[in-house]
Amino acid sequence: MLLECQRWRLSCDGETAAEKLRRVVEDITFSHGGGLNTAEEKKMAFSEVSRGVRLLLGQIQRCRPSAASNQTARCMSRAASRPEPCADEQEAVSPTFVNRNPRNLEQMALAVKDRGWKTTWPHRQFYHRLMFSRSQHHVTAQVFSSSSPIPVLSCSTKEWAVKKELASTNCVAACQAVGEVLAHRCQRAGITRMVYRAIPWTYRSDAVQSFRAAMKEGGITLSEPRRKYVGT
Repeated sequence: MLLECQRWRLSCDGETAAEKLRRVVEDITFSHGGGLNTAEEKKMAFSEVSRGVRLLLGQIQRCRPSAASNQTARCMSRAASRPEPCADEQEAVSPTFVNRNPRNLEQMALAVKDRGWKTTWPHRQFYHRLMFSRSQHHVTAQVFSSSSPIPVLSCSTKEWAVKKELASTNCVAACQAVGEVLAHRCQRAGITRMVYRAIPWTYRSDAVQSFRAAMKEGGITLSEPRRKYVGT
């Protein structure tokens, strides 16, 4: 039977699986004289048919990997096609948006400045304003925002961390120390530009000049850019 299957495999390469199976059954039937009379003969014929089917399935499985490998080799020789990008509605950029961080407009000089009355002093055209005061006992510096009457940053010789390093809390050295500490705090907060206008009769004093010099050395610009009017 094995020799018959091998001979059948060599002679029937161009046939389909169904034709090969039918050919095996006909060969087995012909070898038994064209008829199956007893139960023993039928059982032997069925076992031979099942063996032939197993051999046929084994040949088919051995032939499939080679065809798959040939197809893979042909696919690897060609360049892989890149998928075309598709426009997703979720990723589209909206033409209009709401700015939720007002500091961006302030840094671009596009935010609105409150003009106020011309007789108001100090004027209100600022984003951040620096106020410096020197009393008989202490020196205080504060940074105000245009949208809040509460200072956003402050430094004073009343603080123990500053007071313990000074011999006097209202001298010129104290004004310089307050300026250095406040400049460092402004840098940490991201506020590097502010408006500062000292009282005219105290502008030439050594205390105010030392405070201004300390703020400038700390990287603070004591002026703001003029507001830009876009689309007007």
